[in-house]
Amino acid sequence: METQSISSIRQEYLLATLSEKEVAPSPIDQFERWLNEAMKSEVLEPTAMVLSTVSADGQPSSRVVLLKDIDANGFVFYTNYSSRKGSDLSQNDRASLLFFWPELQRQVRIEGEVKRITPEQSTTYFQSRPRGSQIGAWASPQSQVVPNREFLDDRIEEMEKKFEGMEVLPRPEQWGGFCLLPKRIEFWQGRGSRMHDRIRYEFTTTTQHAEWQIERLAP
Repeated sequence: METQSISSIRQEYLLATLSEKEVAPSPIDQFERWLNEAMKSEVLEPTAMVLSTVSADGQPSSRVVLLKDIDANGFVFYTNYSSRKGSDLSQNDRASLLFFWPELQRQVRIEGEVKRITPEQSTTYFQSRPRGSQIGAWASPQSQVVPNREFLDDRIEEMEKKFEGMEVLPRPEQWGGFCLLPKRIEFWQGRGSRMHDRIRYEFTTTTQHAEWQIERLAP
């Protein structure tokens, strides 16, 4: 059986177009429009996004996390503050997000600064999670080396016993939310012959006002 050459793989993008005249004035509104379309289209994991961070020594690192909220400030996700991404963000608050919805032939790139949300917001979301997820947050020393899987299973059992009979679990101090405040957002719509549509929003400030500037980029 012959193996297809990677270089020969081709996918033509012909589903839709994207114009500066069609997009919303606000990139947050435009993102919500596309996210809603992704959810209605039953895209697998529509809120999944690649979060890229940079450590203090300049080493980039990427992983997939889930978007949990969007507000006027930006994009909210949750993690263990002691994890690698949490450590990176504590030393370098610049990060990027990438959404890819192949079923719609779309991607969204987001760049900006990341800030912790309030402890109250983190606690409210933590206590809304399934109990198993809450136990897991207490049990896992995320990103740390562990001896084996049994270590994690034992930690789960230990935390289940610790919180047995407790209806509302407290939030671990090392666990909480971040909000990425966007400075640049690019919407990419696949087009034929690789002549894709790319519309970029960039936040600009002057002494008189601040606004989102909308520009088309060459593919």
